[in-house]
Amino acid sequence: MNYNDHIDAALTSLHDEGRYRVFQNIRRINSQFPKAIWTKPDGSQKEITVWCGNDYLGMGQHPVVLDAMKAAVDAAGAGSGGTRNISGNTVYHQALEAELADLHGKERAIVFTSAYNANEATLSVLPKLFPGMVILSDALNHASMIEGIRHGNCERHIFRHNDVDHLRELLEGLPADAPKLIAFESVYSMDGDFGPIEEICDLAEEFNALTYIDEVHAVGMYGPRGGGVTERDNLAHRIDIINGTLAKAYGVMGGYVATSDRMADAIRSYAPGFIFTTSLPPAVAAGALASVRHLKTDTLRRQAQQNMAKTLKSRVRALSLPLDDHGSHIVPIHVGNPVKCKMVSDMLLEEYGIYVQPINFPTVPRGTERLRFTPSPVHTDQLLNELISALDALWRQCALNRMDMTG
Repeated sequence: MNYNDHIDAALTSLHDEGRYRVFQNIRRINSQFPKAIWTKPDGSQKEITVWCGNDYLGMGQHPVVLDAMKAAVDAAGAGSGGTRNISGNTVYHQALEAELADLHGKERAIVFTSAYNANEATLSVLPKLFPGMVILSDALNHASMIEGIRHGNCERHIFRHNDVDHLRELLEGLPADAPKLIAFESVYSMDGDFGPIEEICDLAEEFNALTYIDEVHAVGMYGPRGGGVTERDNLAHRIDIINGTLAKAYGVMGGYVATSDRMADAIRSYAPGFIFTTSLPPAVAAGALASVRHLKTDTLRRQAQQNMAKTLKSRVRALSLPLDDHGSHIVPIHVGNPVKCKMVSDMLLEEYGIYVQPINFPTVPRGTERLRFTPSPVHTDQLLNELISALDALWRQCALNRMDMTG
């Protein structure tokens, strides 16, 4: 066995398909986001504009967050010193969990090092808490949810994306007394569409199933206090477990689940992904806490982001570019070819100083490759004009498809 040959073959395959991922070396400029410094492979530097970040509201550089993190570093140092079970449980973590529980109207929250970790750890431990559990999962659920369900080693069924009729068929085929859980998302990040939350909750009540929702791309963004789509639609009380992140709209790092006190106690007591992982640094927990608190009242920032997203969609639509618009804050423009998708991304960066990463398989299905834009309230009208001008020029130069607006 020549191990290097196998590695080379695997990497060559990615290059041949045009989906080999290149990590660009960028440094965000403090207090000037979405501006960043790009260090090119030759060592030279160029100022660029980031259009693909998940710091949706620019909170990663908000003074209230930075001040909280600096104060926590001065008070508690850098690391947490261990897992939550040993020495890594601090006043910062407990205050953050209380704030998150309040955000979602739940009895308790558990903070993890990432939302991926929270999904994987929680979904994998639930079948151990409920022997014989059957999990029903939306076909487009995030990889972290898929991995968690797999690691749960339970019976699982995949229902077609947002298809409540198919979900009903699957539920009807299961034993009435089997423990069941329906796992889905509120906002699906690659297409920007919403899950049918109320309809799924109705089915869950009818078939006595638990509900698990991933609100990662919605917390901080929707609802009067940023509690997500479930808060916006007054449905949070019907969801058993809410998963969220501190790394997107809140601009810091970490993930969590919010649920009942009893369920939270069982998860933190049995999930290896929580038990054996060093906790977030106190400064990160403090920054996240400050961000969550701030966004409970900063409705103007949320509205400014939504307005910028609507404006970008309107300008893109005016160019007849192939836009998917499901009403969320995410703006995906389809290219449909991995090589061309990367080419356009590279040209935007090199020629126009605009940074947006290509989204290729396996993140999205083959043939649906896209550029995924995430406008924020700190993107200006001038930056928007520069982006639209660049997209129009490159779509002509690369002979890419445009939508037929005549019908």
